[in-house]
Amino acid sequence: MNRRAFVLTAPMLPLSLQAAGRLPVKKAVLLGMLPRELSYRDRFQLARDCGFEEIECYTTPDSGEAGEIRKASQAAGLRIHSVMNSDHWRYPLSADDPETVARCVAGIETSLRNAHEWGADAVLLVPAVVNPKTRYQDAWKRSQEQIRKMIPLAEKLKVVIAVEEVWNKFLLSPMEFARYVDEFQSPWVRAYFDVGNVVLYGYPQDWIRTLGKRIVKLHFKDFKFQTDPAIRKRVADFVNLRDGEIDWKEIHAALREIGYQGTATVELSGGNAGYLKEVSRRFDLILEGA
Repeated sequence: MNRRAFVLTAPMLPLSLQAAGRLPVKKAVLLGMLPRELSYRDRFQLARDCGFEEIECYTTPDSGEAGEIRKASQAAGLRIHSVMNSDHWRYPLSADDPETVARCVAGIETSLRNAHEWGADAVLLVPAVVNPKTRYQDAWKRSQEQIRKMIPLAEKLKVVIAVEEVWNKFLLSPMEFARYVDEFQSPWVRAYFDVGNVVLYGYPQDWIRTLGKRIVKLHFKDFKFQTDPAIRKRVADFVNLRDGEIDWKEIHAALREIGYQGTATVELSGGNAGYLKEVSRRFDLILEGA
């Protein structure tokens, strides 16, 4: 039997073995996890020394501070890959007050310009907040209307608007999330998927497979759950990666299946160098499928 015939007739490996090997995903850390008493330059260098390849920063309206962050990134050789937009909770796009919406839009525009200055390719956006004053259908319509107005700027700056589900009572299923993104019909609006945010009512591996190529960025966090007798609901406590209830091997398999090759940012509480190195080590284990 020649080699070609063997390849064609050989049995398929089990899925668990096919999924083995490190994912082609870059490790990033959220700026807020780094010690705030350090300068930006020292924080970026610490992240690099702890094994992280990239970093996610926050909206920074002050041009001098934004310049300092850019220089810190360059000095440490640590790329800023994404900007976490600010004020989309306090001033949501889904509000019925024009002034509130205008403040949110201004913040998103600042985030997009920060991303362009820093060389990031995405801005994380909480697209809407459903609350007693905002019905679900209104949140959908209002947020899409405002985001569509920002697509030309996103395209000009070459920065993706990456919408995320964050316990905002909106986009509560993977199919709905996919539909929301698809309705823009634009490569400049995609999904920022947080594997931890959906575990209260879903399975992140399912969401990953459903969202597929729509996913442009990932957040990694982990939780342990307990039932709060006062409210009779499951509540989550943040824990270090792999100490919680998320099935990371299933996450690995799902990311392998959709061919994800972007960046994942760990989003946990901060700590010192020893803690950050341990987070980085656990991050490696997840990417390796261990």
